[in-house]
Amino acid sequence: MARKSLIFPVILLAVLLFSPPIYSAGHDYRDSLRKSILFFEGQRSGKLPPDQRLKWRRDSALRDGSSAGVDLSGGYYDAGDNIKFGFPMAFTTTMLSWSIIDFGKTMGPELKNAVKAVKWGTDYLLKATAIPGVVFVQVGDAYSDHNCWERPEDMDTLRTVYKIDRAHPGSDVAGETAAALAAASIVFRKRDPSYSRLLLDRATRVFAFANRYRGAYSNSLYHAVCPFYCDFNGYQDELLWGAAWLHKASRKRAYREFIVKNEVILKAGDTINEFGWDNKHAGINVLISKEVLMGKAEYFESFKQNADGFICSILPGISHPQVQYSRGGLLVKTGGSNMQHVTSLSFLLLAYSNYLSHAKKVVPCGELTASPSLLRQIAKRQVDYILGDNPMGLSYMVGYGQKFPRRIHHRGSSVPSVSAHPSHIGCKEGSRYFLSPNPNPNLLVGAVVGGPNVTDAFPDSRPYFQQSEPTTYINAPLVGLLGYFSAHSSWR
Repeated sequence: MARKSLIFPVILLAVLLFSPPIYSAGHDYRDSLRKSILFFEGQRSGKLPPDQRLKWRRDSALRDGSSAGVDLSGGYYDAGDNIKFGFPMAFTTTMLSWSIIDFGKTMGPELKNAVKAVKWGTDYLLKATAIPGVVFVQVGDAYSDHNCWERPEDMDTLRTVYKIDRAHPGSDVAGETAAALAAASIVFRKRDPSYSRLLLDRATRVFAFANRYRGAYSNSLYHAVCPFYCDFNGYQDELLWGAAWLHKASRKRAYREFIVKNEVILKAGDTINEFGWDNKHAGINVLISKEVLMGKAEYFESFKQNADGFICSILPGISHPQVQYSRGGLLVKTGGSNMQHVTSLSFLLLAYSNYLSHAKKVVPCGELTASPSLLRQIAKRQVDYILGDNPMGLSYMVGYGQKFPRRIHHRGSSVPSVSAHPSHIGCKEGSRYFLSPNPNPNLLVGAVVGGPNVTDAFPDSRPYFQQSEPTTYINAPLVGLLGYFSAHSSWR
């Protein structure tokens, strides 16, 4: 019986991984890497630098924070709106940093632009954490913003400032912010030692605050952050995640002890195949497992067991009930903006495959064995799907390939630029651009949209925001994936 039950998984693995798609034409991973990083320049808020490459964007939100007596200009708009949400921005920064840490050596000339993308995020996070015991976690009223369709340069919506503090805790967003600052400190360790020390010192302080004053920010700021970036998963994973990055960055024994002591309390083994801006479990297990695989940390062995479980749960054909694959080969999870799952989980597969390779290990999954090579193939198949190897024959990265989404759900991209239309375009005046059947006038090069559903179908239409809206946290893990495959383009 066991052998018969294994036939379908093996066949499905072969179909998804080894049968070349009839729509495959090979890909320019260098070009897609360049564009995936360029996208972040289109998401910039604040005063744009002289070397800004997406010229249709202009300065915006220069007075952010002024209502609270602080400077909160800068940072990133998370998606197609004009809000600065601190939770996904911090996760984006963490993943950009991890992309550089693991795959920066293969990014070639694009490495400097990836580092700039990290610094644009960390410069803002340093402003947001400048006051001890306070983290500014959002700028802008989401309801006011979503009631309008206007480019960021014209914003006249409420720029309300939201914060967490001792009386109103937010261990989730603070823990992720600490992780971002700690991860970035590794990126800048040799490039800018003084800036690196500043980042690590701030990460230490923010983590201590997150740990001492525990609570979910969606309880403290429910009406501001929910349902947009409500913490559905609890804050416990972000405390482990922050400690894991601080341990990696500082090598301090206190963080190792915190991780070991709190592994069960903070539920490290929960939802092992989830990873994104809200749920860090799979990422925690993969990140910490590297030390086990390097033979340096037997006390973290249970995290490696969790990471192995994650790998087995995501294999095509024997995957977990929460993980599906479309007929076209796309990894699909429930909820909107599916590409966020595709890029973040594929990143973990690729990172773990490298850790396994160096340790000369494989992952046993019942009667199947997941080798490093198999994990790379699965990750590469997902990247290739994004770039056009799919039933629609459509690249889901704007500006890459011959066919890509033209009507993405993005205010700045869909409303005429300041250079094309210098006069103000008000809140409701932009609605005609939202409803227009015409392609967006401004190309947000490198943006990866939420993508198709389990049927591989995609409506290139702004109102279908779950499919047509790009986000920074879709692109951030993709930077690492493309960094690797740009140097291994002939890899099979």
